[in-house]
Amino acid sequence: MLKEERQAYIIHQINIHNKVLSSDLSVQLNVSEDTIRRDLNELAESGQVLKVYGGALSRSFQYPFQEGNVYAKEAKKEIASKAITLIKSGMTVLVGGGTSMIELARLVPKDVQCTFFTISPLVALELAEKENIEVILLGGKLSRNTNVVTGSQVINELSEIKVDLCLLGTNSLSVEEGITDSDWEVVQIKKAMIKCSKKLGVLSIVEKLNSNQKMRVCPLKDINYLITDLDPKHPSLKDFSNQITVI
Repeated sequence: MLKEERQAYIIHQINIHNKVLSSDLSVQLNVSEDTIRRDLNELAESGQVLKVYGGALSRSFQYPFQEGNVYAKEAKKEIASKAITLIKSGMTVLVGGGTSMIELARLVPKDVQCTFFTISPLVALELAEKENIEVILLGGKLSRNTNVVTGSQVINELSEIKVDLCLLGTNSLSVEEGITDSDWEVVQIKKAMIKCSKKLGVLSIVEKLNSNQKMRVCPLKDINYLITDLDPKHPSLKDFSNQITVI
């Protein structure tokens, strides 16, 4: 594989999953980790990715307010517009972080009266623009890699609440493994979020479906709603729609 092809693959993986690990890319591309590190350094120097210890991050995930940065922005807007239909006045809603969640926060109708809990300062800022919504930002250590709060303090706070609906983004989702992730701290937070929720909705662009990361968040059966950018009757969603509600 040529360097240009290799780097195009790396960028695509970062855009889909928001981050990549050098060790994983080395196995996937069958090259040394030194080669991957050189590729990531070049991509970082050209401003296409953000280099971090052990891998790289998506620029759109780190800087979602910069126009032109967000990957699959129109698809995420479509997903957000579908997810909004699950939110009704009087509900208590818990939302995660990420670019799809920011789009959802922007689309919440002004006449909806809800209480929103969130682990994302960026999502909280968008929700705070809605005058009929009470916004509660859970406190903890802010992860620079994910722009959400993590740690035992957040898990303790989540254990003390019960919400009607939890809406989460995901790095990977499959019928076999359910929601998976590569960040240990994020996995623990998501598990705590799911535990305190009556219903769970997962927002995902179709490119993240049928992929797996190293750590499991929950099996597919724990999900009530899957919201994607495709028509719910699309053939590629059949395996999911046989088990859960696809929107």
